[in-house]
Amino acid sequence: MFHGKPHESEISMADTITTTSPLKLLMSMIMIGFLLMSQSTFAKQDSKIGESEASHCYVDDLSERLECGFITVPEDRTKPDGKQIDIHYVVLPAIKNGANSEAFLAIAGGPGQSAIDNAAGFSRMFSKVRQKRDILLIDQRGTGRSNVLNCEGEGFEGALSINEADFDVAKETQACLDTLDADVTQYGSLSALEDFEAVRQHLGYQKLHLYGISYGTRMAQLYMRHYPQVLSTVTIDGVVPMQQSVLAIGNAINRGFELLIQDCDENKLCGAQFPHLKEDLHKVDAELALQPAISQVNDPLTGESTQLTMTRSKFMGAIRMALYMPNVRALLPHAISEAAKENFQPIMGLYALTIDSTGIAMGMHASVVCGEDWQRLTQEERDAANQTYFGQEMITNFEKSCAIWNMPAVDSSFSAPISSNIPTLALSGQIDPATPPSWGELAMEKLTNAKHFIAPYATHGVANQSCGNDLIALLVDTGSVKEIDGECLNKDVSRNFYLNASTVEAIPAKPDTPTETKQADAPHGVEQGDSHD
Repeated sequence: MFHGKPHESEISMADTITTTSPLKLLMSMIMIGFLLMSQSTFAKQDSKIGESEASHCYVDDLSERLECGFITVPEDRTKPDGKQIDIHYVVLPAIKNGANSEAFLAIAGGPGQSAIDNAAGFSRMFSKVRQKRDILLIDQRGTGRSNVLNCEGEGFEGALSINEADFDVAKETQACLDTLDADVTQYGSLSALEDFEAVRQHLGYQKLHLYGISYGTRMAQLYMRHYPQVLSTVTIDGVVPMQQSVLAIGNAINRGFELLIQDCDENKLCGAQFPHLKEDLHKVDAELALQPAISQVNDPLTGESTQLTMTRSKFMGAIRMALYMPNVRALLPHAISEAAKENFQPIMGLYALTIDSTGIAMGMHASVVCGEDWQRLTQEERDAANQTYFGQEMITNFEKSCAIWNMPAVDSSFSAPISSNIPTLALSGQIDPATPPSWGELAMEKLTNAKHFIAPYATHGVANQSCGNDLIALLVDTGSVKEIDGECLNKDVSRNFYLNASTVEAIPAKPDTPTETKQADAPHGVEQGDSHD
């Protein structure tokens, strides 16, 4: 339900598009935020991961040999002699001799993402932290290599022609559940927290510095509540406060759409090129709400002609997911404008980038949301959610799927704000389409030794888009928030909007050029000019 963003370096289609089940197609339209700095995977090991002594392995995009292993824990801790599962971890060792008794635990988003798959991204983002401290990554139970709860299905090609309105959510959910060799009721956040603490003890770290992104901020807050004595500092980035059910996200998504339109209108080039962006968006949305548009398009992966059933779910979902990534967000005005002309090829490019780029283990995702978020929705929150497209989709789909997942509800105390004096840094992106700054403020309610900074040009995942990573390194080094100044977050790192599929800025034509203006070529993902012309 929550997720983060791709790293600024481009992610190839081959890395991001994998098999997609009907259930995953539905869920991909309603997840909150994600951490996708890279789609790294284990490449090879020097010895079998999980031996009682530390073994070694390599991950994609990191050339060094890392320490890796697993601990074995009961799936159900009330049945210690019952089924056992392995919780995998990787340690990125400190570059220099430093605080060997401490580690920096980076917790991935989702819920359902693998922290280990993002090892290269974490290493880049926290290179300063890693100078003196190990970075610890744990695949949370139900994700990655830790007894992953996933549902596979048709490939991306089939997804283009599917009409999601034809899906039987209950049937697909049951089919997914039937394939999982697990007691899914044991894959909530509190069970995972016990695993995290067991890994810390196994590795002998006396203290942890925590970093959580999106859903990972919930795990970090739970650590603060249950094991405060082992924490030195905490950073929560793209904050999901304990008081907030993530299914009450419709207004946050709408806010992301409105900010996109506002940013384009206020940009001279974008506003001039797309003067009716809001009207175009509403026009396409209204038309697709009545019936899907069926056409032939070029497959974004193969380039071959294929049938596209453009549904409201595909259209709105592709736009929504693109809002997480500054480099992809910059393409949205052009894509929306073309869609209003019944050209859905640009939207298909965005859809291909986002449909399965989150790496979410959907079974674990359902266990968390159904146990921790669905059942605490008040009637008022349900009514508010039903006022927005995405909110209504979430309510409708989870009502059916959670009835089958049958997760026990967490205790009401789960939703209480975290009361803590641990030095804590909260980071929010002003244009975050999932976890708005108001959520960060809500998390601050009883944090007595904390600072909350809002990065004006960031979406979801401030540390990866700004100097936020430097602020985190300072927090870890000093163990205090007192001297942290968020002024550097105000540096304008915004991206200009693309005026067509390959350019961001119009330049005067040469005298011998017959047209009045021409477009300056720009590499994909690289901006030219100033976004506040």
